[in-house]
Amino acid sequence: MFCDACGAALQPGQYFCGRCGKEVKQGMHLAYPAPGRVQQHVRLVGILWLALGALTAVGGVILLILANTLFVHLHQENGAPGFLRPLLTFVAAFILMKAAAGFVAGWGLLQHEPWARILTLVLSFIALFNVPFGTILGIYSLWVLLPAESEHEYHAQARAG
Repeated sequence: MFCDACGAALQPGQYFCGRCGKEVKQGMHLAYPAPGRVQQHVRLVGILWLALGALTAVGGVILLILANTLFVHLHQENGAPGFLRPLLTFVAAFILMKAAAGFVAGWGLLQHEPWARILTLVLSFIALFNVPFGTILGIYSLWVLLPAESEHEYHAQARAG
Protein backbone atom coordinates (compact mmCIF):
# COMPACT_ATOMS: atom_id res chain seq x y z
CA MET A 1 0.00 0.00 0.00
CA PHE A 2 1.05 3.58 -0.59
CA CYS A 3 0.12 6.89 1.00
CA ASP A 4 -2.31 8.81 -1.22
CA ALA A 5 -0.73 12.14 -0.20
CA CYS A 6 3.00 11.59 -0.74
CA GLY A 7 3.27 8.14 -2.33
CA ALA A 8 5.37 6.59 0.47
CA ALA A 9 5.17 2.84 0.98
CA LEU A 10 2.95 1.80 3.90
CA GLN A 11 3.04 -1.36 5.97
CA PRO A 12 -0.13 -3.32 6.80
CA GLY A 13 -1.64 -2.06 10.04
CA GLN A 14 0.14 1.30 9.87
CA TYR A 15 -2.12 4.17 11.03
CA PHE A 16 0.00 7.17 9.98
CA CYS A 17 2.31 7.78 7.03
CA GLY A 18 5.96 7.75 8.09
CA ARG A 19 6.91 10.46 5.58
CA CYS A 20 4.11 13.04 5.64
CA GLY A 21 2.20 12.07 8.80
CA LYS A 22 -1.19 11.74 7.11
CA GLU A 23 -3.66 9.41 8.79
CA VAL A 24 -4.08 6.15 6.94
CA LYS A 25 -7.74 5.33 6.45
CA GLN A 26 -9.00 1.77 6.53
CA GLY A 27 -9.78 0.35 3.16
CA MET A 28 -6.76 1.89 1.45
CA HIS A 29 -6.29 0.35 -1.95
CA LEU A 30 -3.06 -0.62 -3.62
CA ALA A 31 -1.68 2.02 -5.95
CA TYR A 32 1.54 3.07 -7.56
CA PRO A 33 3.48 5.83 -5.80
CA ALA A 34 3.10 9.28 -7.31
CA PRO A 35 6.03 10.10 -9.60
CA GLY A 36 8.41 12.66 -8.15
CA ARG A 37 9.57 15.92 -9.66
CA VAL A 38 12.83 14.47 -10.97
CA GLN A 39 11.17 11.43 -12.51
CA GLN A 40 8.68 13.64 -14.37
CA HIS A 41 11.09 16.33 -15.58
CA VAL A 42 14.67 15.02 -15.82
CA ARG A 43 14.32 13.76 -19.39
CA LEU A 44 13.00 17.12 -20.60
CA VAL A 45 15.76 18.97 -18.73
CA GLY A 46 18.37 16.76 -20.41
CA ILE A 47 16.91 17.34 -23.87
CA LEU A 48 16.74 21.10 -23.28
CA TRP A 49 20.41 21.17 -22.20
CA LEU A 50 21.34 19.36 -25.41
CA ALA A 51 19.34 21.91 -27.42
CA LEU A 52 20.88 24.88 -25.60
CA GLY A 53 24.33 23.34 -26.13
CA ALA A 54 23.64 23.09 -29.87
CA LEU A 55 22.41 26.68 -30.03
CA THR A 56 25.43 27.90 -28.08
CA ALA A 57 27.80 25.88 -30.30
CA VAL A 58 26.34 27.49 -33.42
CA GLY A 59 27.00 30.95 -31.95
CA GLY A 60 30.54 29.97 -30.96
CA VAL A 61 31.35 28.60 -34.40
CA ILE A 62 29.98 31.72 -36.10
CA LEU A 63 32.05 33.95 -33.82
CA LEU A 64 35.16 31.84 -34.46
CA ILE A 65 34.66 32.07 -38.22
CA LEU A 66 34.13 35.84 -38.05
CA ALA A 67 37.21 36.31 -35.88
CA ASN A 68 39.44 34.36 -38.23
CA THR A 69 38.11 35.69 -41.54
CA LEU A 70 36.49 39.10 -41.29
CA PHE A 71 38.71 40.63 -38.63
CA VAL A 72 41.89 39.44 -40.37
CA HIS A 73 40.89 41.34 -43.50
CA LEU A 74 39.70 44.40 -41.56
CA HIS A 75 43.03 44.60 -39.75
CA GLN A 76 44.99 44.34 -42.99
CA GLU A 77 42.87 46.78 -45.04
CA ASN A 78 41.45 49.36 -42.61
CA GLY A 79 43.93 49.20 -39.77
CA ALA A 80 41.37 47.82 -37.29
CA PRO A 81 42.81 47.11 -33.82
CA GLY A 82 44.93 43.97 -33.85
CA PHE A 83 43.71 42.73 -30.49
CA LEU A 84 40.18 41.99 -31.80
CA ARG A 85 41.06 38.73 -33.53
CA PRO A 86 42.71 37.04 -30.52
CA LEU A 87 40.05 38.42 -28.17
CA LEU A 88 37.17 37.13 -30.28
CA THR A 89 38.93 33.78 -30.78
CA PHE A 90 39.28 33.44 -27.00
CA VAL A 91 35.61 34.34 -26.46
CA ALA A 92 34.56 31.84 -29.16
CA ALA A 93 36.64 29.11 -27.52
CA PHE A 94 35.02 29.87 -24.15
CA ILE A 95 31.54 29.72 -25.72
CA LEU A 96 32.38 26.39 -27.39
CA MET A 97 33.61 24.97 -24.06
CA LYS A 98 30.35 26.08 -22.43
CA ALA A 99 28.40 24.40 -25.25
CA ALA A 100 30.38 21.19 -24.76
CA ALA A 101 29.63 21.27 -21.03
CA GLY A 102 25.92 21.68 -21.84
CA PHE A 103 26.08 18.66 -24.17
CA VAL A 104 27.79 16.59 -21.48
CA ALA A 105 25.25 17.66 -18.84
CA GLY A 106 22.30 16.84 -21.10
CA TRP A 107 23.73 13.45 -22.05
CA GLY A 108 24.51 12.69 -18.40
CA LEU A 109 20.97 13.53 -17.30
CA LEU A 110 19.48 11.33 -20.00
CA GLN A 111 21.76 8.46 -18.91
CA HIS A 112 21.08 9.14 -15.17
CA GLU A 113 24.79 9.50 -14.45
CA PRO A 114 25.50 10.35 -10.77
CA TRP A 115 27.72 13.36 -11.62
CA ALA A 116 25.26 14.93 -14.08
CA ARG A 117 23.05 16.51 -11.42
CA ILE A 118 25.92 18.53 -9.92
CA LEU A 119 27.25 19.56 -13.34
CA THR A 120 23.77 20.67 -14.41
CA LEU A 121 23.29 22.69 -11.23
CA VAL A 122 26.60 24.51 -11.78
CA LEU A 123 25.75 25.19 -15.41
CA SER A 124 22.27 26.33 -14.38
CA PHE A 125 23.67 29.04 -12.13
CA ILE A 126 25.96 30.19 -14.96
CA ALA A 127 23.11 30.06 -17.48
CA LEU A 128 21.00 32.44 -15.42
CA PHE A 129 23.00 35.30 -16.99
CA ASN A 130 22.25 34.17 -20.58
CA VAL A 131 18.98 35.98 -21.29
CA PRO A 132 16.43 34.68 -22.34
CA PHE A 133 16.94 30.97 -23.08
CA GLY A 134 19.69 30.31 -20.54
CA THR A 135 17.74 32.11 -17.81
CA ILE A 136 14.61 30.07 -18.49
CA LEU A 137 16.50 26.77 -18.63
CA GLY A 138 18.56 27.68 -15.56
CA ILE A 139 15.46 28.40 -13.48
CA TYR A 140 13.73 25.24 -14.71
CA SER A 141 16.79 23.07 -14.04
CA LEU A 142 17.22 24.54 -10.55
CA TRP A 143 13.53 23.97 -9.81
CA VAL A 144 13.80 20.32 -10.84
CA LEU A 145 17.22 19.37 -9.44
CA LEU A 146 18.04 21.64 -6.49
CA PRO A 147 15.69 20.54 -3.64
CA ALA A 148 16.97 17.91 -1.22
CA GLU A 149 14.17 15.52 -2.20
CA SER A 150 15.34 15.82 -5.79
CA GLU A 151 18.85 14.79 -4.78
CA HIS A 152 17.58 11.61 -3.13
CA GLU A 153 15.23 10.83 -6.00
CA TYR A 154 17.91 11.44 -8.66
CA HIS A 155 20.47 9.23 -6.88
CA ALA A 156 17.84 6.49 -6.51
CA GLN A 157 17.20 6.65 -10.26
CA ALA A 158 20.94 6.67 -10.97
CA ARG A 159 21.43 3.53 -8.86
CA ALA A 160 18.42 1.81 -10.47
CA GLY A 161 19.38 2.78 -14.03
